[in-house]
Amino acid sequence: MVKYSRDPDNSTKSCKARGSDLRVHFKGYMFFMVLLLVNLCGNDDKIRCVLLSVIFKEANLDTNTRETAHAIRKLPLAKAKRYLEDVLVHKQAIPFRRFCRGVGRTAQAKNRHSNGQGRWPVKSAKFILDLLKNAESNADVKGLDVDSLYVSHIQVNQAQKQRRRTYRAHGRINPYMSSPCHIELILSEKEEPVKKEPETQLAPRKTKKAQALRSGASS
Repeated sequence: MVKYSRDPDNSTKSCKARGSDLRVHFKGYMFFMVLLLVNLCGNDDKIRCVLLSVIFKEANLDTNTRETAHAIRKLPLAKAKRYLEDVLVHKQAIPFRRFCRGVGRTAQAKNRHSNGQGRWPVKSAKFILDLLKNAESNADVKGLDVDSLYVSHIQVNQAQKQRRRTYRAHGRINPYMSSPCHIELILSEKEEPVKKEPETQLAPRKTKKAQALRSGASS
């Protein structure tokens, strides 16, 4: 049985989805672009060392996925899906708030109430979008109102790093690590508060003594 970090407040009005050991790298699609540049360098070992050092220096945490998940917290399901789809086509950016060292600034991130640092993590957005669609299907099977669902909980944790190797000059071998992550989310229906009825002024209750005095005065 899959264990979640928290339980929903109302399990009958919520649905879950989770992905374990997802291969969502820190640099996303930029990682493959750097690899292409490395292969195009040929036998120039100095340039290869510089580019590979950039990869290993930056690719140490699942921060892209963490920032993407943080950006859609508490959003309605339809709005969260539309937001991630805009990220895929670079119409909106994901603001980087915690792991933001060396991240460039863009006007799209400033519109998200941040200091302007942001990126477009395509691979992370695809994985989270697939999980949202999975949770939406679970809600449909469960009989929930899909239009009233919102992201009540989403969490990203680091998974065990996976080790490969890359072959260097002079017979050396360097580690070629990847940083997968676990993603879990919970969708819940918005509970509409019950309107409080207007207070009606009730007549004060009379005591027996007051009733006796009134009956004596009337007689």
